[in-house]
Amino acid sequence: MQCPHCHNQISSHSKHCKRCGGAIPSGQHLLEECGLTEPAPAVARTTTAPASVRAPIVRYRFARLGDRFIAFALDIALLFGLFAIVDAWAFMRWGTFDAAELQLTTASLVIAVTLNSAILFFYGCLMEAACGATLGKILVGIRVVRTTQRGALAACALRNLLRIVDGLAFYLVGTAVAACSDARQRIGDICGRTAVIEESFGIAARVTAIVLWIVTLAGTGWAVPRICSTNNPVHTRYLSQVVVRIGTTGSSAYCRIGGFTLDLHS
Repeated sequence: MQCPHCHNQISSHSKHCKRCGGAIPSGQHLLEECGLTEPAPAVARTTTAPASVRAPIVRYRFARLGDRFIAFALDIALLFGLFAIVDAWAFMRWGTFDAAELQLTTASLVIAVTLNSAILFFYGCLMEAACGATLGKILVGIRVVRTTQRGALAACALRNLLRIVDGLAFYLVGTAVAACSDARQRIGDICGRTAVIEESFGIAARVTAIVLWIVTLAGTGWAVPRICSTNNPVHTRYLSQVVVRIGTTGSSAYCRIGGFTLDLHS
């Protein structure tokens, strides 16, 4: 690895350059390994080399945890539209609507959760493998890079699959691991050999992301009422027990989950 100040060859985990004494940014070796720095030419390894032939200073920085959280929130807001469509279909297909009460069976909840998880996984995996960023990351200005020669699809698939672990306790696990990592890597990044860096996307990419975001939510507003207007339940032999009841009585609404009841008065 090279020092970003004087371009002297140093150990991959050095904190200071022995020649110039400059501080080495945390995770600097990862940026170089994944091709985000240009190797210095031979003449640039001496302190007397002309400025015109010295290697450029690293311009990439690891994304801040706050930016990553905002990007994830934007992605969830976008996917909420798809989740709503899928959930409405599952609930009306495997649940029942009796008078003013919607009854959700175990089967409807299992299918809804499974489809939502699949959408979240494939959205993140395919978008990061193909474009390096999801729509939320494009809007915030960050992207995912690989720190090894592992294939993009395999790296992003493993990265997104391990959200199961990172997402425990409302992403407390992933946040704690990333905060302790020099390269701000959560468990998915460490195992997938990826890192998230700051990136400047063009105006066209940002406009496209905004348009897709609006179209998805508008499509949700159009599709969900039409799905809910038809109720053709499928009766299954297994997982047919009603576990959630949502309905109205007079001027109040209620939600019953097992033996717990939540009443909302208007």
